[in-house]
Amino acid sequence: MSENQERKRSARERLQQERASQRAREKRRRTLIVAAAVVGVLGLAAVVGVIAANAGKNASKDGSDAGPLLAPAGVQGKDQLAIPVGASDAPATLTVWEDFRCPVCGQFENAFRDTLHELEKAGKLKVEYHLATIIDGNMGGSGSLRAANAAACAQDAGKFDAYHDVLYQNQPPEQEDAFGKNSRLIELAGKVEGLDTPAFRSCVEDGKHDAWVAKSNTAFVNGGFRGTPTLLLNGEPIFPNKGGEQISVANLKKWVEAANKGKKPGTRLPTPSPSSGAS
Repeated sequence: MSENQERKRSARERLQQERASQRAREKRRRTLIVAAAVVGVLGLAAVVGVIAANAGKNASKDGSDAGPLLAPAGVQGKDQLAIPVGASDAPATLTVWEDFRCPVCGQFENAFRDTLHELEKAGKLKVEYHLATIIDGNMGGSGSLRAANAAACAQDAGKFDAYHDVLYQNQPPEQEDAFGKNSRLIELAGKVEGLDTPAFRSCVEDGKHDAWVAKSNTAFVNGGFRGTPTLLLNGEPIFPNKGGEQISVANLKKWVEAANKGKKPGTRLPTPSPSSGAS
């Protein structure tokens, strides 16, 4: 090979290496930006959440005006207020208290969604969702309640997880009560295969689970939580930090791995049972 050809090959190799390095640097930069944005936005809840929780106390606590208490299918935990997603025998349980109108909840869900699904599918994590309506009490309107009832209706159909994701992917600005319209919630159900049925529509329009949602919000208010989202891993608070470490995708995975150490992944998926009128 001539000296000229050798120089050309070396130049091409250097260019390829430099491009690879640039791609790696850009990937790291994007990862850091996303992580910083998530931590920064979620960190606001430590302050904003106090205001939201206090304002939420103005909302109805006993659900006495919401009709009979009908729990959605397959709910678990104390007072049947937890909607489970993932293997019931997963070694780690993430408890999530959230409000579908809460912008910080939306930031969390949209940033951590893929990670949560990955851990759920691997049998490493079960997520128990608890629904609150503090934004209705803070901003006025009924979008928190209406969306929570619709999500409970989706749970009856065995499609809570998919519909839950759709709601956060289409979350309106906090000050806009778009979720207060049942027609919008039914429209979004069309994005989940097989959910938009007469039974689902009737459940949404009738507010079938309104009293159950009100009871869940009462549990949130009485629980002394600072705001939404509230996140606990095996009962230990992890938001906005755990032992001084800020929540991030990498840290969440690390914490779950630590909780799973020496334990087998879960395999038993929850099977929804018919709704009951149990209080």
